[in-house]
Amino acid sequence: MLTGIILLIALVCLLLMGAVLIQNPKGGGIDSTFGGSQANQMFGASKQTDFIEKITWYLAIALFVLCIIAARMVGSTGGAIDL
Repeated sequence: MLTGIILLIALVCLLLMGAVLIQNPKGGGIDSTFGGSQANQMFGASKQTDFIEKITWYLAIALFVLCIIAARMVGSTGGAIDL
């Protein structure tokens, strides 16, 4: 069971790296949140970047949850990994 969780963590890590590398490097960052030059795109035509950003957040949350589950599983077995 723990091996499956570790494989899922590896898959999510690879997908997260891909999602981060796909993103536009000219994203504006936190500046656009407070009225920067790209603030007008928040509800405009930039839906593709919203989709990639949502995927990135979902993958990051999935990675966090899977790591917590794996840590709980290792903690409950006393450190023994069932490879």
